[in-house]
Amino acid sequence: MAEEQNSLVHRCLIATPAIKDPLFASSLIYMCEHSVDGSMGLVINHQTSQKLRDIFDQLEIHCDDDAINQQPVYLGGPVQLEQGFVLHSTTGDWQKSLEVSSGIYITSSIDVLQAIAENKGPEDYLVILGFSGWASGQLESELQQNSWLTSASSTELLFHQNSDDKWQMAFDTLGFDISKLSPVSGNA
Repeated sequence: MAEEQNSLVHRCLIATPAIKDPLFASSLIYMCEHSVDGSMGLVINHQTSQKLRDIFDQLEIHCDDDAINQQPVYLGGPVQLEQGFVLHSTTGDWQKSLEVSSGIYITSSIDVLQAIAENKGPEDYLVILGFSGWASGQLESELQQNSWLTSASSTELLFHQNSDDKWQMAFDTLGFDISKLSPVSGNA
């Protein structure tokens, strides 16, 4: 029970100024899994240069809707960049779908992309390549080093139209001034 209470599932990690790695600097990560065995999350605010049309072309999925074709594709993290995920807010009858939290799902099967192309997919979604992963205890260590802050998540935050605003939106929920946050950490 204590593990469940301390779980970061359905919470966001906010990169602090202490993170210098360009892959994670200014990142907002939605946590999908967090246990003693390790953790997995998806960066939800870093777009790739690809558009959804590029993914459809690679998978030979036809889509006539230019608004859908022009949707951004996100870089979820440096692990398994060839693996695609769709983070979405409504359930469907897709093959490889997992409910992360009430009303938030992650699907890794091609059928959800086909549904999106046919305008029959989830209303709110992000198409994401790769993920962020931590070995057992690694994320807890990074949290102790003040590399990450944690915040609540919401559908508004996850699926906000302007990905450049997401980090600040999450940070603003914490109620303090970013300029007061030291880029170096210490433990008393």
